[in-house]
Amino acid sequence: MKKITLFCLCMCLTLLLAACGSKESTDSAGESAPSQENGQKIASLSIHVTNNLLALGIQPAGSVVGGKVGDFLPHVADQLKGTEKLGEAKDVNMEALLALEPDLIIVDKEFAGQDLSKYEDIAPVEVIDLDQGTWRDHLTQLGKLLNREKEASTFIQEYDQKAQQVKAELPDTIQSGTAMAIRINAKELRVFTTARPLGPILFVDLGLTPAKGIEELDSNEPYEVISQEVLPDFDADTIFVVVDAEDDAQQSFKEIQKSAIWQGLKAVKQGQVFVIKEQPWLDYSAVGNKMALDEAQSLLSK
Repeated sequence: MKKITLFCLCMCLTLLLAACGSKESTDSAGESAPSQENGQKIASLSIHVTNNLLALGIQPAGSVVGGKVGDFLPHVADQLKGTEKLGEAKDVNMEALLALEPDLIIVDKEFAGQDLSKYEDIAPVEVIDLDQGTWRDHLTQLGKLLNREKEASTFIQEYDQKAQQVKAELPDTIQSGTAMAIRINAKELRVFTTARPLGPILFVDLGLTPAKGIEELDSNEPYEVISQEVLPDFDADTIFVVVDAEDDAQQSFKEIQKSAIWQGLKAVKQGQVFVIKEQPWLDYSAVGNKMALDEAQSLLSK
């Protein structure tokens, strides 16, 4: 009897320890493993697709990184902990992609090239044409593909409601005037057109009126290179300025600010020049636009 009792106690203790170990393993995996849709491991070969997936509540198992930063874009990096880095969209790390063993690969048509066989040999491939339609269309397409149509619809609805709210809160001096956006780097000065990434946020979502000549620019292109001397021709009441993060770009902006041309601009005199960051403002995705909208509310209502 003593031997039987001792045996039973040992068995109970063994089972209890195994159960605890199993729970610990499950909990540990849950802390670091990306969320999956229907058990699928998704590899995203576009940073914009990745950020649209995040808007649907899906963290891809693997994703390409931003070419300029060589990493996940800073405004979403905290949401991609545990996601494997797969190189840049133009130069995908095929070894990392193979090692990931994804169940689905989503590619951007622009960077995928004509030959998809190298991806199809790994997993089923879905192609998203980001040059067609808006970020809303891209989000809706992903929602249908991944059984997240409700989440896509809800995100878009909440975004549009927020846009209306921010628009209503804009000061009269901004609402009634004209606006433009420019970008400064070390080599050139660019003015954004009505096209993405900035055009839709400023001139559609926020309902700002384009400054003189903005609507005449080629809307098939995101920007046009200009000289500082033509800035006064736009006669903008409000100017949004994107300054690249590099030191030489920052220095270039400082030099422009010292010029008589800059100091004579209407927007400068009215104190309506707003410096905004590359990210999230230039990330044309659901998550990027939502973050930009939140920043616009804080920035423009002051």
